[in-house]
Amino acid sequence: MANADHSLTREILSSLCENLRENNSIDAEYYDRYNVKRGLRNADGTGVMAGLTKVCSVEGYYIDDGERIPKDGKLIYRGVDVDEIVAGCKSENRFGFEEVVWLLLFGSLPTAKRLADFSALLSQCRELPHDFIEDVIMNAPSANLMNKLARCVLALYSFDENPDDVSTENVLRQSIYLIARLPSVMSYAYQVKRRHFYHKSMYIHPIEPEQQTAEVILNSLRSDKQFTDREAKLLDLCLLLHADHGGGNNSTFATRVLTSSGTDTYSAIAAGIGSLKGPKHGGANLKVSQMLSFIKEAVSNPYDDGQIADFLTRLVRKEAGDGSGLIYGMGHAVYTLSDPRAVILKNEAESFSRDTEFEEDFHILSAVERLTPEIFAREKKNNKKVCANVDLYSGLIYKMLRIPEDLYTPLFTVARVAGWCAHRIEENMTSGRIMRPAYKSLALPQDYVPLYQRTEDTEALGHRAYIPSEER
Repeated sequence: MANADHSLTREILSSLCENLRENNSIDAEYYDRYNVKRGLRNADGTGVMAGLTKVCSVEGYYIDDGERIPKDGKLIYRGVDVDEIVAGCKSENRFGFEEVVWLLLFGSLPTAKRLADFSALLSQCRELPHDFIEDVIMNAPSANLMNKLARCVLALYSFDENPDDVSTENVLRQSIYLIARLPSVMSYAYQVKRRHFYHKSMYIHPIEPEQQTAEVILNSLRSDKQFTDREAKLLDLCLLLHADHGGGNNSTFATRVLTSSGTDTYSAIAAGIGSLKGPKHGGANLKVSQMLSFIKEAVSNPYDDGQIADFLTRLVRKEAGDGSGLIYGMGHAVYTLSDPRAVILKNEAESFSRDTEFEEDFHILSAVERLTPEIFAREKKNNKKVCANVDLYSGLIYKMLRIPEDLYTPLFTVARVAGWCAHRIEENMTSGRIMRPAYKSLALPQDYVPLYQRTEDTEALGHRAYIPSEER
């Protein structure tokens, strides 16, 4: 910590952490001995079956005679292939996010009238409660907007006259308000951060009732409120593709876990936001952007595959970048041959970047996608299929739309709240049991010693390694 006079100094924390390390280490062999499925993953990498859903299907392989066979990825909302939704919206030159929100919540494609009425309803619900902006957003600036979003969602509980009612009707009401309001919360929180942390001008524009969600976001972020229809449709496409990804992804599962306890909507959605913040989940597109900067600094010729491959090899060996050994934007828990979202966004990024200052960035990311599988196979000594995931190109698209990096993951949240709400409603209506997986205790029994008799020797007794009873 920067302040040496703080009660928890680095020296104190370092000493305390010695105790933590001694008492929180578990030999990896015990996970195999007790068949612990770490990360809720089976031995073949597939997810442990934890529930059933009609909301969304994520397909990236099939099982044949017990063997996992790769296939092109599919993302299916309520039985409708997302590729078909995107194609339909493009052919009719219209926005698609609001249609997807309806589809995820209610399970069927809306008629033109229902879609128009629902879009109007979302518009009517966008306004935040009286004094919410000043009291909740402006009075407590946050350096991280994901934490601010979670705090604001929890604060909305206090402005709800019926916050704890978990009936389907009430949860649907809360869900619609959250889906409608989160873009405004995100935008206001960013403006406050601009003023407080960057010492730049803050501008808050009135909400235009006729605008769709993507337009509302761009209207709030541009100082002159100017944007093209093409830009708005591209952002809408990103929102559409991020709206849901099945019940097993970390943030949706977190939302369903809290829902199973019977807690309120605001607590459950805040849990999803907390999960999505993580760099292994929603924060990955920001990591891709940082990785791109590392590559551009280290590579003299971005069109030389050999130079890029050498740098990626150093990344995997933890000799470059952030030292994590990860190539961000590559690989997925389900998708093997392709991530349909990445395929769509790659095509859009290529088209949008052509003959612009972003063309070089696109070329580098495309090279990362092309070269990484061979590098992984060589460095990790396996032939596991590795494909680009949605994060590889989404950050570049946001960059081309002049969206600040601060908002990359919050934008993911604005889209994914639709899926979280759909899964919360389904969990509420179908599960009926609180989620409670098992953990095997490896703690070694020890006697209670009165405080006045404790010494360093008695404390050390608690540091002994666990020995299974059959070996003692």
